[in-house]
Parts: sequence; C-alpha cells; structure tokens
Amino acid sequence: MTTLGRQDWIQQGLKVLAEKGVEAVRVEPLAKLMQVTKGSFYWHFKNREDLLDALLQAWINQQTDRIIVQVEAAGGDAKAKLLNLFELAVQDDGEVEIAIRAWATKNPKVAAMIAQVDQRRLDYTRDLFLRVGFTPSEAIVRARLAYYSLVGEFTIGTRTDRNERLTEVRLEHAILTTATLIDDAPRTGQCSH
Repeated sequence: MTTLGRQDWIQQGLKVLAEKGVEAVRVEPLAKLMQVTKGSFYWHFKNREDLLDALLQAWINQQTDRIIVQVEAAGGDAKAKLLNLFELAVQDDGEVEIAIRAWATKNPKVAAMIAQVDQRRLDYTRDLFLRVGFTPSEAIVRARLAYYSLVGEFTIGTRTDRNERLTEVRLEHAILTTATLIDDAPRTGQCSH
C-alpha cells in the first residue's frame, strides 16, 4: 500500500475544486476518491479549513510564484521575459483559477487573496513593460490589457487549442511590445496608478 502525503491530498483537492467547486472539497468524499480513511487526512491537516488554505497556497505557488521564477530563470531582456510570461500563462487550462474566482465571490478571505495575486501579477507584468522602455502609464495599461485578456478568456471559456493559443499570445506580445506614438493619440484623461 502506498502512503499518501500532504501533497497528494492537495493535488486531489485542487482537482475536485476545478471539477466541482469548493463545496465539493470535503474530507470524506476526498478520502473515498483516494481510497484511504479519513484518519489519513487528519495526519496531514487539522481540518477542512487547513486543506482549503493549502489549496489556495498551492495555487499561488504554482500559478504565480513558480511562473515568475521560471521567467526570471530563463533570462533575456524584458521583451523576451514578457514573451516567456505570456507563453507560460496560456499553458494552464484555467480550471482551478476559475474555481477559485467563483469561490472568492462567496468568501471575503479568498477575495482578498485573489486581489493580492492579481496585483502581484499586474505589478510584475507592468515592471517588465517599464523595463522594455514604456512610460509608467503605458506600462500599466499594457499590463492590464495582457492580464485582463487572459483572465477574461478563462472566465468566458473561449479557449482555442494550445497551438492556436500560443500563436495568438505571440501576436498579442508583438502588439503590446511595439512602441506607438502616444502623443499623436487623442487624450481623454490621465491613467491613475
């Protein structure tokens, strides 16, 4: 018999979260899915809330921290890092992200966590656009366009196949990293942030 560790419970919890939502992430059904007793769960977690906290942290680690580390480790200039970031971001199917965002609509703690994650992702993307050479207002607008496009695509669910998505994201990168003459564009107001 294989001994299951904390990480096994987290991975199964993330799978159930993605497929059925947070309400389905319960100790007894998880134990049945994993063909173990509830006692195994309590060896690794204090309670369901402890597991839910671990799921959130795993999502942050996998879908934010790990991606930023990968982008930085790959190196290159800021433009190359942006392309790497865009390509890594579209590799995920977004199912866990969608489930966590749905959970956040009913849980202020999760909503606060999502807000922090969104801000961290936007700040990182904005900083890369700044390093490409855009002004602060141009950099934040470009970061928002890229990020909101990805999150919106997850939410709407209009995902094309992975090769098409990579082609699209490369075109988005080319558009967003190409300098334009903002001075020639009509101004309707200043961007904040």
